[in-house]
This record gives sequence, structure tokens and C-alpha cells, in this order.
Amino acid sequence: MITASHAPVPDLESLRKQARDCRACSLWENATQTVFGEGSEHAKIMLVGEQPGDKEDLAGKPFVGPAGQILDRALKEAGIDRKKVYVTNAVKHFKFVPRGKIRMHQKPNTVEIRACRQWYERELAAIRPELVVAMGATAAQSVFGKITPINKNRGRLIELRQGFEQGFKVLVTVHPSYLLRIPDEQDKAREYVRFVDDLKLVQPI
Repeated sequence: MITASHAPVPDLESLRKQARDCRACSLWENATQTVFGEGSEHAKIMLVGEQPGDKEDLAGKPFVGPAGQILDRALKEAGIDRKKVYVTNAVKHFKFVPRGKIRMHQKPNTVEIRACRQWYERELAAIRPELVVAMGATAAQSVFGKITPINKNRGRLIELRQGFEQGFKVLVTVHPSYLLRIPDEQDKAREYVRFVDDLKLVQPI
């Protein structure tokens, strides 16, 4: 059984294998599999989302569903090559409520975010990126270790100054799935442009 630990690990592949058997919270019981991060081991940029969705849970890869398609398009428009970044989630198992044949996404709670933070910390230690992009409230809570308002901290680079994370810069923005939930098309288009503008702040890295 894997439980909370902050011991350093040598590489991402070792981490990925360890995370498959994570039992630090109860989310593993209903999820299909652990969805670990993926991308360049030498990435200067690390993107952190909330948790895997239905598509990601089945595929075993992060951001391959509708939100992932929006992210891919936004990264391209911002001039960022997804192959050169590392993409992961604050929580590595899909949390949902069954509604017939549909699995409805449920937001992870603080206990689950804290239980899974060990994996984010280990990924961060293994990659040592220059910048972490926290997409959404769950990601921001994991990255900062506390509840962090999105709008108050959005659109600027914040330098972490505590613990082993000191020296890293963080960019806070919305989660791509937020854009999917906006009903008005004009509002959706406007917020998408704003999301791309946030990602463009990464360019100096």
C-alpha cells in the first residue's frame, strides 16, 4: 500500500509505477486506473489541472477529453508546444457519481487533494520546472497548499518562497473545462481569449 510520503524519487517512470497502487484516499476504489502525468522529463513548464475526467480515466492519460482539446488549441495559439511541457492533475483518480450509464464529474474535496499532493510534490521534484501553471481552484489549492482564489491571483507570475518549492514561479488561470460550461457563445469566446492570454505569459520562460 502506498501512503503519504515525501521521499525523493529518481525518475518519473518509477513514480508512475508507484502511483498505480496508491491507496492514500478512497478514490481508487471506483476509478478505472491511476492517471499519472505525462510529458517531457526536462520540461520548463508544468501544467496542473484538477483531476482526470471520464475519457482520461478510460485512456489512462491526462487531458485527452473535451477539456484537453481546448487546452491543446489554446497552447498552440499561445505558442507553446505541448510535447515540451509536462501535464498532470492535482488528483490522480477520477471522482464521479453514476447517473445511469453516465459518470458525472465530482469536485475533489480538501482531504482528497491533500492525500494526492504527495504525487504532485514528487513530480515537481523530479522535473524541476521553471514555471507551474495551476489551472482551476483544485490545482491552485494543491500547488499553494491552501485554498487560493483564482480571480485574485490570475494573470501574473507568483514566486513560491516556502520549503523545497521556493524559487518556482506559478501562473494561476482557469481550468479549460470552465470554458465548456459557459452557455453564452460570446462569453465563451471572450473567456477563451483571456485563457490564451494567460498562457502567453509563459512565453518568457
